[in-house]
Amino acid sequence: MSADDSVGDVMDARVIDLNADLGEEVTDDAGLLAVVTSANVACGYHAGNRTIMRQVCEESVLRGVAIGAQVSYDDREHFGRRPLEVAPLTLREQVADQVGILGELARAAGTEVTYVKPHGALYHRVAHDADQAAAVLAGSGDLPVMGLPGARILELARTRGRRVAHEGFPDRGYTPDGGLLPRGSPGAVLEDADEIAARAVDLARLVDSLCVHGDTPGAVGHAHAVRRALEAAGYLLRPW
Repeated sequence: MSADDSVGDVMDARVIDLNADLGEEVTDDAGLLAVVTSANVACGYHAGNRTIMRQVCEESVLRGVAIGAQVSYDDREHFGRRPLEVAPLTLREQVADQVGILGELARAAGTEVTYVKPHGALYHRVAHDADQAAAVLAGSGDLPVMGLPGARILELARTRGRRVAHEGFPDRGYTPDGGLLPRGSPGAVLEDADEIAARAVDLARLVDSLCVHGDTPGAVGHAHAVRRALEAAGYLLRPW
């Protein structure tokens, strides 16, 4: 990752963001908001609803946590993890709807949506599909974008003058090419807090933000372990 790719200040090489997926109706939102610095808020298409979004936004304001729109395919049945073929124009409109709803609720809570992060199958699709990536960008205005290092959506966002954040997953297994192992594969989802914390410190050298999945067992404990390990390694945690 070059200096031009990173959103962090070169002088703050030991600064890292810690994010989690929130508002998914299977997550201890309050517990995670006490630990993380950024919240990827489900916008109703794969999980969540207006009441939950509002609650997460209000708690985020109290905690000083940044709000991001966690946009997804319209697929509550499969939690947004099923690959879908969606026309770019339709996807653009769906993303705009999700960002718009969360933006409205965030403003009512006294904050703003500060970035966009695709979820699930859409997250993986925009890593290599330029048309789907462009649709997500078109539907999300000029918001900064969070994604996998090397993702097509981040490359396109940079060409359009948008800030990007490279994201790492200490609680997930990786493929040799830098993607995430499919869920259900051996080693795809890690559950040992000490292992996750150690991986977080290693990944922090390479990315701008680290994600702890809120829907995994022990998520809050994992987040605490990651934060303790990062702080012990000399990192300052703050939103990117």
